[in-house]
Amino acid sequence: MDFSYSPKTVELAEKLESFMADHVFPAERVYDEQIAANANPHEQPQIMRNLQQIARDQGLWNLFMTHDGLGAGLTNLEYAPLAEIVGRSIIGNEAINCSAPDTGNMEILTMYGTEAQKEQWLKPLLDCDIRSAFAMTEPAVASSDATNITSTIIRDGDEYVLNGRKWYTSGILDPDCKLIIFMGKSDPDGPTYRQQSMILVPADAPGVEVLRDLPMFGFTDRLGHGEVQFTDVRVPVTNMLGAEGDGFAIAQGRLGPGRMHYAMRAVGIAERALEMMVRRSLERVAFGEPLANRGVIREWIARSRIDIDQIRLQVLYASWLMDTQGNASARSEVAAIKVSAMDIAHEVVNRAVQTFGAAGVSNDTILARLHAITRALQIADGPNEVHLRTIARLEIKKYS
Repeated sequence: MDFSYSPKTVELAEKLESFMADHVFPAERVYDEQIAANANPHEQPQIMRNLQQIARDQGLWNLFMTHDGLGAGLTNLEYAPLAEIVGRSIIGNEAINCSAPDTGNMEILTMYGTEAQKEQWLKPLLDCDIRSAFAMTEPAVASSDATNITSTIIRDGDEYVLNGRKWYTSGILDPDCKLIIFMGKSDPDGPTYRQQSMILVPADAPGVEVLRDLPMFGFTDRLGHGEVQFTDVRVPVTNMLGAEGDGFAIAQGRLGPGRMHYAMRAVGIAERALEMMVRRSLERVAFGEPLANRGVIREWIARSRIDIDQIRLQVLYASWLMDTQGNASARSEVAAIKVSAMDIAHEVVNRAVQTFGAAGVSNDTILARLHAITRALQIADGPNEVHLRTIARLEIKKYS
């Protein structure tokens, strides 16, 4: 195993560091101000369009894409340090067109889409001319077990008819959202893992109704997390992604790399929180001396450094396994890093919040939002407990 950065990663990392320092971090407050000033809070602010143009001009675009010569042609191991860099800002991923749910949707379109589907949907997504949503989770069932999905995809001649209710359909409120990837049961009586399919749905299709936007811990996401009702939505049979019954396999292929991207960015979140904690402890004086002189603060700083370095190495190892042995062989490691990266990022942010005191729970700093994001990501793309179940099952299998 060699985790040294490739020349390509070193070059891109230097560009990204400059891009973040010169453009992204200064734009964070402007981004929020422009969203607040927009009539539609889900509309992309002009500052983001400016950032994306700069990113394109600098060759910092679609870095996540490892398939078919698209993007920068990076491996997972090469992309991981770059994802960490942009992960330090909540708007960094969007600035380089590497934000969910589009990343996962682009990957499965690349792997399973027909040439016509790629031309219609993948190409404009890669160019960020449109955005997309992913409709899998349902409010009425435990969707961490995808076999529970109750939404239906029923063939009727040359069309499929879709019915069901989804929620936390990320991206659906963005006015630029033109595509929904919908998961439902096309063969309820078939084998357990062949009952589900995925299908491409135009966002403006008759019968698609956004019922409400769902906040996370009180924060409203710019892209929106919609509860959506699908009532007799008709799409042509050519919109099926892959073949009927491929839905469960596609979901697993989508969620694995997505979990890795979350973990990579979580390292960046933790690094930013640690930096903020250290700077605050040096500047803030209580009981006659800087907080940095207090033993408990020093322990938080030390433990945070140890924790972050551990998850970074774990991310690199899982990325290396995915590159060299395939995603299936890295299943346990991917599950492990999804748990540990989110747990540690949340804990480091929590320490930073405590160090900032009242300011840490206000919206005057980014910490409250990072606290909400890292907590929510312990549930998103499968709760920690599901991943722990996977790890335990694979570990027990070695001895049985």
